[in-house]
Amino acid sequence: MFGERGSLVRMGMLALLWGSAFLWIKLALNHGLTPIQITFARAALGAGVLFVLARAARQRLPRDRATWGHLVVAAFFCNALPFFLFGVGEQTVDSGVAGVLNATTPLWSLLIGFATGTERGLHPVRLAGLLLGFAGTLLIFAPWHRAGLLSWGALALLGAAASYAVAFAYMDRTLTGKGGAPIAFSAAQLTAAAGLSVPVLLTGGAVPAALGAEAVAAVVILGIFSTGFTFYLNYRLIADEGPTGAAAVGYLLPVVSLMLGAVVLGEDLGPRVMTGMIVVVVGVGMSRRRGRPSSPAPARSEVSPESEASVSGEVPSGREASAGGEAPVEGETPAVGRTAAGNRTPVESGS
Repeated sequence: MFGERGSLVRMGMLALLWGSAFLWIKLALNHGLTPIQITFARAALGAGVLFVLARAARQRLPRDRATWGHLVVAAFFCNALPFFLFGVGEQTVDSGVAGVLNATTPLWSLLIGFATGTERGLHPVRLAGLLLGFAGTLLIFAPWHRAGLLSWGALALLGAAASYAVAFAYMDRTLTGKGGAPIAFSAAQLTAAAGLSVPVLLTGGAVPAALGAEAVAAVVILGIFSTGFTFYLNYRLIADEGPTGAAAVGYLLPVVSLMLGAVVLGEDLGPRVMTGMIVVVVGVGMSRRRGRPSSPAPARSEVSPESEASVSGEVPSGREASAGGEAPVEGETPAVGRTAAGNRTPVESGS
């Protein structure tokens, strides 16, 4: 019960913080920053926030080469590439079209799940919910009334959405539930993303000489709140809900942005938009439907309390560690996989 409630809270917070990202990107672009400068700045600022959180939680960065290799791949598909493509896309595409194309991430994730076999047991209600969520997003933005659907900017945004879906699937198979520290993993991945963007940044020119306060404020908020804090929430959500369930948050982003616009800016919400918002919320709720577990939960003897704590991201206290012998060392806990029903079972570390 508490795990389910925790996932809902993380999903709501993720949608709230992530939903404003398009606004900050647009403001940064309009005030002189380039897409690659925004990419580097948000990754570096987000990594800084997560390093502070990891240190406060006494979580250490991974030390083995294999984990860092997975983090670099994930950083490319989940951070460096989509961050850059969103900046490129929003140079020529309005926010309505950008919102629709970003909302294709759950559908890309679903296709990847079918191709890799991780979603073959998808409940029909979940499938209907994913499709309904996309239909609600279309109803909100009515892209048939807008220009720019067949442009290079739109293709860039579509590529960013697909890149997120690839990253979610890769992270679910290689990083989440492996006994590592989630905050430290998040910090390491964003650090790798900042490093990947440096070569392009060096060839793209220096920071503009007359950089306004608006651009600085937009990119700082984007990096700290819409990147740093949300990235940790995203890691936990992938671990709890799987890649397709985590990607379904994308449907909530336009709902959050429209509600903020109505409350903060006094923007009007017509009947079509309100109907679309209701359809999105219903679709996301349906997409969280789980089928009955196909196999019993693993016996308590198969997973030690220490490894369970590592899977959940919790670190045993010194008293608990001393009571059971030596404290577990990060990176040496048993690897954990996910069954089709969403249960975690021990698997071989080489898989």
